[in-house]
Amino acid sequence: MRSLQSMLGHGRLANTGYLSILPVDQGIEHSAGASFAKNPIYFDGENIVKLAIEGGCNAVASTFGVLSSVSRKYAHRIPFMVKINHNELMTYPNKFDQIMFGSVRDAWNLGACAVGATIYFGSDNSTRQIVEVARAFDEAHELGMATVLWCYIRNNAFKVGSGASQKDFHVSADLTGQANHLGVTIKADIIKQKLPELNGGFEALNSGDSSYGKLDKRMYTDLSTDHPIDLCRYQVLNCYCGRAGLINSGGASGSNDLTEAVKTAVINKRAGGMGLISGRKAFQKPMADGVKLLNAVQDVYLCAGVTVA
Repeated sequence: MRSLQSMLGHGRLANTGYLSILPVDQGIEHSAGASFAKNPIYFDGENIVKLAIEGGCNAVASTFGVLSSVSRKYAHRIPFMVKINHNELMTYPNKFDQIMFGSVRDAWNLGACAVGATIYFGSDNSTRQIVEVARAFDEAHELGMATVLWCYIRNNAFKVGSGASQKDFHVSADLTGQANHLGVTIKADIIKQKLPELNGGFEALNSGDSSYGKLDKRMYTDLSTDHPIDLCRYQVLNCYCGRAGLINSGGASGSNDLTEAVKTAVINKRAGGMGLISGRKAFQKPMADGVKLLNAVQDVYLCAGVTVA
């Protein structure tokens, strides 16, 4: 069964309504050398799939190349999600663009149950990306596949100020929330979004004589507070009040990955989210440690004591 139900029925979180997904497309997005130097076994795509299986994930998300290279051996063992577009980051200078690397039919033929795509909302190329991804998601639904959208925002103007006082509104609840709302409008079944860290992006970009988007002050007073759970809840609100599930990304690997991953999972669950999609925190370390981190995240969603706030 190639659908969202196949993911929801797999792994340690099977039949809970929550998702734990391992995404590894960094070989393209961040260069293979930079992504896998810490743990070169992941140059071999089979180990990516093995980590997802050993980690009890609902699904593994990766590139056409990775998943097609092992599809005969593993497509029946864990749900596959093919990431169909990427920012290739070889063009000089680098630019904010996502281009298609294959077709939805290609993903379907290798046994995938879902496709994932990224749109850089706010970038110079976002209008083309919206059209391309909307068409791809329509075809995926015709084939009975689930659709997951990385709703990221990219524009240098979203970083306001300089030095220690600079604020990065790429992770503001209002801007990411609106990106989510655009994502569900083109029929994404699941939204992937970075955990918000602040608010007030629309306000900041409308300062002085500039004009950007539309806002209502009640977005910041009635619909959200500065509490991390409320900021994330505003993202969920923009996913048709959770009718389309929100999964937050795990972020870059650092010195305190396990604690940070569990914290993100708690915030997502208490805000009404659907799960976590953790990549670098899991694969940029020995496989046993990656499995431990994935299981710790899943334990948050299995814990009855962690409830919606």
